[in-house]
Amino acid sequence: MNKKFLIAWIVIFIVWFAGSFVVHGVLLHDDYAKSASLFRTEADSQSYFPLMILAHLILSGALVWIYSRGVESSPWLPQGIRFGVAIALLTVVPTYIIYYVVQPMPGMTVVKQIIFDGTLTLILGVVAAFMYRSPARA
Repeated sequence: MNKKFLIAWIVIFIVWFAGSFVVHGVLLHDDYAKSASLFRTEADSQSYFPLMILAHLILSGALVWIYSRGVESSPWLPQGIRFGVAIALLTVVPTYIIYYVVQPMPGMTVVKQIIFDGTLTLILGVVAAFMYRSPARA
């Protein structure tokens, strides 16, 4: 673990945590309210908030670790988009499809979850690639 890894981990954590708040706390808030019986109350959820932070720390570290092991000497932006797509297809898309199978979530909410979290994952891939880009040559 080096300085670049730690800085990227912190940056990805901040972007992911903030992005998840926007996706789930703002964009999907009303959709979740319509299915409130499937979730903890907002008050009850607050007592579990440290676990949300821990989960995002683990996710962020794992994302940076995986990216840092496969980074290539090709342009960083397409590489970041490719990585974000791969991570979304590995995590976001199948996770919400599986949740839809086992939890009576409205189909449109699932579509929004996939689109919004998929977009966030693309952004995270681009941020990771930016953090690991090669220094500009003179």
